[in-house]
Amino acid sequence: MDYFTESLSKHREWGGKLETVPKMAIASREDLSLAYTPGVASACLAIRDTPSESFALTSRKNTVAVVTDGTAVLGLGDIGPEAAMPVMEGKCALFKAFGGVDAVPLCIRSKDVDTIVETVALLAGSFGGINLEDISAPRCFDIEDKLKSRLDIPVFHDDQHGTAIVVLAALTNALKLTGRELRDCRAVISGAGAAGTATAKLLKACGLDDIVMVASRGIIHPAEYWLTAPQREMAGWTNQGRERGSLADAVRGRDVFIGVSAPGILTQDMVRTMAGGSIIFAMANPVPEIMPDAAKAAGAAIVGTGRSDFPNQINNVLAFPGIFRGALDARAAQITEEMKLAAASAIADFASEFGEVSSERLLPEAFDPGLGDAVARRVQSACRKPAAAFQDG
Repeated sequence: MDYFTESLSKHREWGGKLETVPKMAIASREDLSLAYTPGVASACLAIRDTPSESFALTSRKNTVAVVTDGTAVLGLGDIGPEAAMPVMEGKCALFKAFGGVDAVPLCIRSKDVDTIVETVALLAGSFGGINLEDISAPRCFDIEDKLKSRLDIPVFHDDQHGTAIVVLAALTNALKLTGRELRDCRAVISGAGAAGTATAKLLKACGLDDIVMVASRGIIHPAEYWLTAPQREMAGWTNQGRERGSLADAVRGRDVFIGVSAPGILTQDMVRTMAGGSIIFAMANPVPEIMPDAAKAAGAAIVGTGRSDFPNQINNVLAFPGIFRGALDARAAQITEEMKLAAASAIADFASEFGEVSSERLLPEAFDPGLGDAVARRVQSACRKPAAAFQDG
């Protein structure tokens, strides 16, 4: 199938992927009086007196805003908020299909950090959580941090944390298969933007200390003049050996390659210099850093990509629906590191529910029944402060 042609035709047919469907019938005067005026005033007054009642009496308890400025959309780059809308609608559809979460796209016509933060903050009373999507680095870090400090509902940048969580799940099972411990591994991360940074931080939290990060200009080193502020912060605790050079220099002797960067930049010769039985997650889309057959021919033991037509697709859809389902059910004020680790553990464990974990099947499939619920349960259990941040009066 020509997915591009067929998808465009379907989008014209659908006229968008979302619609509003009332939960109740409005077929009589009595129905109208209960759902709207005069009866609705009782719900309004209850929320006025106890604001947290908005989570019991409105759809807020199960609704997430999917927020973008359209600056980093899939592999398309800065295409603008309107052009990002089909992706955001698709994300909302995935929330519903895999987590039972209602989601609303908010495509904002601004690239200014403070304008975006203010816009989302002013609208936050309509939602139970905020999912940031396809916002370019380093602005995405500032936007997330500022919203977390202002809001009393979870804020989650899926391009960062969703990617990191699924990478950790895949790596957990890959290490079991190859007889390694995470703390003993040496890893290189190609791509020092949102996904690469979050992945490095989550792996570090799990005990992986030996990480070298590589940006488009080379290995991240504290003395490099070209580092962005987030990269400079990363340089303080990655690259413990203070290596310098290119990706070819960085991969030498490494056990794990994680790519969230650009197509075709990892060669077979580079793979041959890695440690024996190497693990390669080449997640650039639509063309990975190295094709799986080429990586295996060069000696890689396990290979994953971001594509659905190869084994071991490392896909955020395994994580974010269940994470928000669990966070909403727990009435969490934020999504903590413990909740992220719980989600990764749930995904890794669930891989064995529908077959044996193998080098060709590290992760569950998005359509495996019960995955979202399994992730949600672990996330909810890991929530430290259910409802604690919601202030009444």
